[in-house]
Amino acid sequence: MRAIRLPDPPGVSVSHATPEIFDRGLSTVVRRAVIIGNGAAGAEHQSIGLVRALGLASSYTIYRVDRPTGEFNRWLRWLPLGIHKKIDCLVRHLHLKTIGISSAGLSGIEAADAKKLADLANLESARNGPLLVLAAGRDTVSIAESVKKLAPGATFVVQIQHPRRCLDNFDMVITPVHDYYTLSPAARQEAPRFLIPFLTPHQPPDKRVVLTVGALHLADPSMLRSAAETWHSLLAPLPKPLLIVNIGGPMRCCHYGQDLAQELASKLKRVLSSCGSVRISYSRRTPAKVVCDVIQRELGDLPNVHIFDGTGPNPHLGHLAWGDAFVVTADSISMLSEACSTGKPVYVLGAERCTWKFRSFHKSLRHKGVARNFTGLEDISESWSYPPLSDNAAAAERVRAALAERGWSLAS
Repeated sequence: MRAIRLPDPPGVSVSHATPEIFDRGLSTVVRRAVIIGNGAAGAEHQSIGLVRALGLASSYTIYRVDRPTGEFNRWLRWLPLGIHKKIDCLVRHLHLKTIGISSAGLSGIEAADAKKLADLANLESARNGPLLVLAAGRDTVSIAESVKKLAPGATFVVQIQHPRRCLDNFDMVITPVHDYYTLSPAARQEAPRFLIPFLTPHQPPDKRVVLTVGALHLADPSMLRSAAETWHSLLAPLPKPLLIVNIGGPMRCCHYGQDLAQELASKLKRVLSSCGSVRISYSRRTPAKVVCDVIQRELGDLPNVHIFDGTGPNPHLGHLAWGDAFVVTADSISMLSEACSTGKPVYVLGAERCTWKFRSFHKSLRHKGVARNFTGLEDISESWSYPPLSDNAAAAERVRAALAERGWSLAS
């Protein structure tokens, strides 16, 4: 029998669509992101870079892990965050010397608290949609996995850099492929036999792991266009080609000192005739002696060579935008990843000194044709190109796909 539909009362418009409360249900659109930072620019920039690639550049908040600082705490930074805090709390309880407050407090950025973040996500999920949670760096791991445990249905938790623990504690892990160097035959031959059982990760990447070539970063096309405008008046008039030199600092897997600085200075002198101008900058890890005693002495008085002394605005993004070619020390995966995303010539100094996963990273760059060893015989005026690294965009696509599998989407 066909249903009989009665006419609507006169003057009354009645919608026969599904009421909004049932049609919409719980929101499945991700409109906001939370970044759990550790105070290190390199790590936090990876999270911000991914947020930007996902279209949430104006919709994120940073919280920072509150690791104790000051006095003897600088010697305890190798400990897991929870153990470090317990030791610091014990010292305070015993009324020993006063310990300095954390950098998170000094910066005005709220400390990352897993329960508060989970409560926020659970409370707001029905009204504003689920929360995207991004974390990078060892100190953030415990906070990120706690947020997922406390608010599994209201968050999508992404850990950037391998957490060195159970991957089931995260919705996604984004890490460079060289973090899995420990599983390679070369690593098994390189490492002492007694250490092999303790090397992580122990298992190959599963479907929740997104592998990148290098590190995520801030230097996306939009950011570089903005930097080009900001630094136009200073960098645009410089004689071309403009060679940018980025100096990092020695690390456990990439040892060097003044000897590499002297090598860099000598090789730069050889290529100066093919450069219009050279601008040199360094990172927070660069030893003062390397800069002051070698680079400044050897290159500081040469025409068309400028050494950034760390005062005033940092020109790093401007250098990426306006530079015609780059020389980068092998220790800095972040600076190399940024330079190799420009499509411009990138030369690496000191790759032969690197060991372990750093050596694997440099091998991959050479294999892809995005970087070459710096020999001092180059003609900087002769340009060459390659498909730029696009780790940010590739990682963002994997996040979108994973959200879609859950029935979620990103705000457009």
